[in-house]
Amino acid sequence: MSVQTTKINNRRYLGNKYKLLPFITKVVSEHCGDFNSFTDIFAGTGAVASAYIKKQLTTNDILFSNYISNTAWFSPENYDWDKLVDFISEYNDYNSTEENYMTKNFSDTYFSHDICSKIGFIREDIEDKKNSKIINNREYAILLTSLLYAMDRIANTCGHYDAWRRNVDLSAQVLEMRMLAAEKNLNANNLCFNTDSNKLAANIKSDVVYLDPPYNSRQYCDAYHLVENVACWQKPEVFGVAKKMDRTSLKSKYCTQSAPKAFDDLISKLDTRYILVSYNNMENKGNDRSNARISDEEIITSLKKRGNVQIFSEDYKAFTTGKSEHSDNQERLFLCKCQ
Repeated sequence: MSVQTTKINNRRYLGNKYKLLPFITKVVSEHCGDFNSFTDIFAGTGAVASAYIKKQLTTNDILFSNYISNTAWFSPENYDWDKLVDFISEYNDYNSTEENYMTKNFSDTYFSHDICSKIGFIREDIEDKKNSKIINNREYAILLTSLLYAMDRIANTCGHYDAWRRNVDLSAQVLEMRMLAAEKNLNANNLCFNTDSNKLAANIKSDVVYLDPPYNSRQYCDAYHLVENVACWQKPEVFGVAKKMDRTSLKSKYCTQSAPKAFDDLISKLDTRYILVSYNNMENKGNDRSNARISDEEIITSLKKRGNVQIFSEDYKAFTTGKSEHSDNQERLFLCKCQ
C-alpha cells in the first residue's frame, strides 16, 4: 500500500512563521553562536522548531491539537512507518454514512455529512488503537495529526473556523490522510508540553528560547476550535453559528490588556542564554482586533532587564481577514543576550 506524504508546513495556521525561517535562522546563526538546546514556548504547529530538528528541542502550546502535532514531529519515540501507512490507507478507503458526534454537530457546515461521518469514525478508531496499545504515543500523535492535516486541506473555510462559507457544494470533498514525513532517532531529551507558557518558563532550561506570543485580541482557540475539538475528542456540547465548544480554559492572556504584564513575567523566569522574540509592527495600524497588545517599548523594557537587546526586521505580507491592508508590515526579531 502507498500513501502520499506531507511536511510540517502543509497546514494553514495564523501567524505561521515557516516562510520567515530563513530570516529567523540567519539571525540565530549569526548572533547566538554554537548551542545545543532550543525551546519554542508558543510553538503553534511547530514551524520554527522544525528548523532545529538536530538540536535538543522543547516545544509548548496551550492547544492540545498543536501539542499533538509537535509530539508527532519532534518526539524522540520511534514509530513503525509501514504499520501507520497501512492504517492510513485503510482510513482513506473507508466510506461511512453512519451518524456520530461529528455528523450530529457539524454536517454540512465545514464538511459534508459523509465527510463528518468519516472523520468521526477515524477519530474514534485512532483512540481505540491507542487504548488497546496497538500504537504507541508517537504513532497516536502521527495518525491524529495526519487526520487534522487532512481536515484542514478540505475544510469549507478561509483557513480558520470562525465561520464557514455559505452556499458551497460540499459533495466533492474527499478526505485523504497522508503519512507525516517525520524524522526518527531524534534527540532523546526532546520534550513536548501542553501547558501555560508562564507556568512552564520557570521549569525549563535551554540555550535559546524563542517566543512568538499572540499579537492581538484574536484567540487561537476561537480560530481553531473544531481542530481542537477533534484532537481532544471529549465530545463536548457545541453552540452558536460556528458550532464552538466552551473554550474558557484555552483563552490566552497575551490576547488581552494584561499581555505586557504576562510578557514581563515570562521573560523574568526564563533560564537561558538567548531570548529571541518575534513580534510584528501592527500596533495602531489595523482594526482594533489586529492591533498589537504589547508595544515595542514594553518588549524592550522587559528584555533589557535580562541583558543586551538587538532588533532585526524583515518586510513581509501579514495574514489579514481582508479588512485591513498594509504594505509596510515588518516581522521583527528582538534578540536578548542574557547576562
